[in-house]
Amino acid sequence: MKILIFGLPGSGKTTFAKKLVEGKKIPHFNADEIRKLFEDWDFTEVGRKRQANRMMTMCDLTINHVVVDFVCPFESYRSFYNMKIWMNTIDKGRFEDTNKIFEKPKKVDFEIINFNYDNIIKEIHGLL
Repeated sequence: MKILIFGLPGSGKTTFAKKLVEGKKIPHFNADEIRKLFEDWDFTEVGRKRQANRMMTMCDLTINHVVVDFVCPFESYRSFYNMKIWMNTIDKGRFEDTNKIFEKPKKVDFEIINFNYDNIIKEIHGLL
């Protein structure tokens, strides 16, 4: 299962992802860490699409379950994932350009609206 945790910068994606994989043998790929590996800090539309493709490639390298966390601002890139978790915990992120292009999702499996999400993590573990 390919799990996407997405939302605006500062919404808690990485914290949630780390708690989700804690104690599990599930790979977790964080967008900032992947950007560091590639030394690619291009946040133009082309750069964001390149990063989205990179994150999908990371998923394809895994055998079973995988968790990725990144902004994933474009709805068209989210359909690749089996499970979509939207961190809808803030109204605006710290980068105005990201706020402007972020497309609110049409359909998600889980919408996180606050940081009291232990029961949701347990529910997801039951699905894995």
